[in-house]
Amino acid sequence: MADMTRRDVVRRTAALGTVVLASGSLLALPTVASAAERPGPGAAPGRPTSPNGWELEERANDVSTVWTRRAPGTPCDLDVRLGDVETVLVHVVRRFHYEIDELRAGDLTGWRAPSRVRLDRAEGNQASGTAVAIRPGSYPPGVQGGFYPPQLLVVRDILAECDGVVRWGGDDGRPYEALFSIGVPPGDKRLTTLVARLRTWAEEPGKGPGTPVA
Repeated sequence: MADMTRRDVVRRTAALGTVVLASGSLLALPTVASAAERPGPGAAPGRPTSPNGWELEERANDVSTVWTRRAPGTPCDLDVRLGDVETVLVHVVRRFHYEIDELRAGDLTGWRAPSRVRLDRAEGNQASGTAVAIRPGSYPPGVQGGFYPPQLLVVRDILAECDGVVRWGGDDGRPYEALFSIGVPPGDKRLTTLVARLRTWAEEPGKGPGTPVA
């Protein structure tokens, strides 16, 4: 018992709550997609940026840093900025899938064209490929209290695990509980430190999302 980690405590608590994973059991950790070659700094001088400081992208999958990726272990595709941002946001998605509720195809909205979002709000981060809305129809903007207490406990654990690199829209003055964004600007060492840790977990049995509860 002395060796129990913070995540063990969260998982055991969540298991006693009202959350029931549709799959009925947690699978072994799927192989994490290899990170794409890292692009350069997130924003060139003078280029428009999203609220978190990353350069906007006008399109995905075409002369862009944003491409469609599958979140391993889920049926979901995500338009996301390649490299470190992808690694972190996919980790968030997978923890949601395994520990909060099983996701289905179409449950994720990543990148959105700058003309389709409010760039003065947190969802503007989607326009740089640095944010994902998980089930936006279930957790719409301006509505609070969409998660049961055990689910919220997991959300808080994800945020703590990411050491300030991920920001949750549920904490904003105008809540958007579906939204998870990169909360640091390009070049912030906290991002690279977190990514190194996540990649280490992917190579170690019993680490990361999808690990069965003992």
